Amino acid sequence: MRKIFFIGILIVLLSACGTKKRTTYSKKKSTTTTVENSRSERSGQYPLPEDNGRFMEFPIASIEDYIDTFSEIAQFEMKVYGVPASITLAQGILESGFGRGELTLKTNNHFGIKCHTGWDGPYALHDDDERGECFRKYNHPMYSFRDHSLFLTTRSRYAFLFDLRKDDYKGWAYGLKKAGYATDRKYPHKLISFIERYDLHEFDKAVLQDNYVVAKKSSRGSFKVHVVREGDTLYSISRRYLVSVEELKQLNSLNDNIISVGQELRIQSNNIR
Repeated sequence: MRKIFFIGILIVLLSACGTKKRTTYSKKKSTTTTVENSRSERSGQYPLPEDNGRFMEFPIASIEDYIDTFSEIAQFEMKVYGVPASITLAQGILESGFGRGELTLKTNNHFGIKCHTGWDGPYALHDDDERGECFRKYNHPMYSFRDHSLFLTTRSRYAFLFDLRKDDYKGWAYGLKKAGYATDRKYPHKLISFIERYDLHEFDKAVLQDNYVVAKKSSRGSFKVHVVREGDTLYSISRRYLVSVEELKQLNSLNDNIISVGQELRIQSNNIR
């Protein structure tokens, strides 16, 4: 009996130890992410979608489409981390070719962030300043936006930027170049040009209002309306808004997968990320 008793205790102890193991993020077979998600200790963070291990493709048609798709998370990141939404959007547009650049299409890396020391997540090799440089790869572009915030807030060379006014996008643009974010001497001018051409500074002003709440408001209740563009399919739309094709068909009373340019499709707002 004593032998059986000790064997039982040993089994319990081994089971307890097993529950303490952490899932590591392999560069080759990772199904998780090293970037903070919605369970972070910081309050008010943008609710990032769960990383299911699949690479999500986000078809973007234009700069306006890019701004419409990512302005909300840029404002959330500003509210929590202090990086102006205008700067985040302008850098995203410039670094990613508004989501259509070669590197972004294969990595969802919207800010040209290289691997750097300490990065143990997925990566891709891409020719930039040098041949075959290592760039971070994300399964979902929203992780890239969060990592951009973390990248700027955790590196001492960018610390002086957070002493600037939150609406000083020009100071931020020149400061990023000074801190070494990019080697292009025209980098600040390009960022400022995007901000002023597309009124991206208005997103900063909105966040700085005392009664500001980061949430999209829809004139159609709890739904967003997507106007079908050339090249859209139900599948591509479902991937963009993180809903299933069947949900789209059911919500819009579609009997098949046929849609036409200019057609309006309702998207349930609580699925929009």
